[in-house]
Amino acid sequence: MARKTKEDAERTRKDLVVAARQVFHECGVSRSTLEKIAKAAGVTRGAVYWHFKDKAELFFAMREDVFAPVILRTDAFLYSPDYANPLDAIEASLVEFFSVLENDVTVREVFEVMISRCEYVDEFASVQEEVSRPALHFLEKMEGVYRLAAEKGMLRTAVSPEAAARDTWAFTSGILHLMFGVRRSSGLERLIPEMIRAHMAMRRP
Repeated sequence: MARKTKEDAERTRKDLVVAARQVFHECGVSRSTLEKIAKAAGVTRGAVYWHFKDKAELFFAMREDVFAPVILRTDAFLYSPDYANPLDAIEASLVEFFSVLENDVTVREVFEVMISRCEYVDEFASVQEEVSRPALHFLEKMEGVYRLAAEKGMLRTAVSPEAAARDTWAFTSGILHLMFGVRRSSGLERLIPEMIRAHMAMRRP
């Protein structure tokens, strides 16, 4: 019975995370309430508070539910021993990231919520630093791999690893904001692999 209770609790938690993503995406984070999320999950508001202390904690659970597997997939390319040239690893990692974003509806919805459907005000004003943490980790990883490329003589001598990493950070962030700021009929997604190749070509000797 204890095992069943634990399994039921875990299922309820997962249902709440899914419901939160759907409600955040449909209503926007600021207009979403725990009551709406509870109703979408088919549970009481008390059940929400059993698992999450507030909307911000539920928001982060939604993010981590998607971010963790995506990071594992992209890091598998970024740190793969199959690439003798670290720049090839960065390129493959970026292509994989946007491929996942394009083909996985759940991942896409979470990024859309974070970029265009969340206002970092009121109760969310104090969590913006935590929201930005994955981007900072991305920057640190990029700098490390670019530094390795420089050590191997595979990065243009006029480009520092720090500048290259920040440029790739800005490039990636820019594409994300364009994806969620223009209509899909613009054809941007189709051009992303070519854009990534061009971005990386400018770093090669």
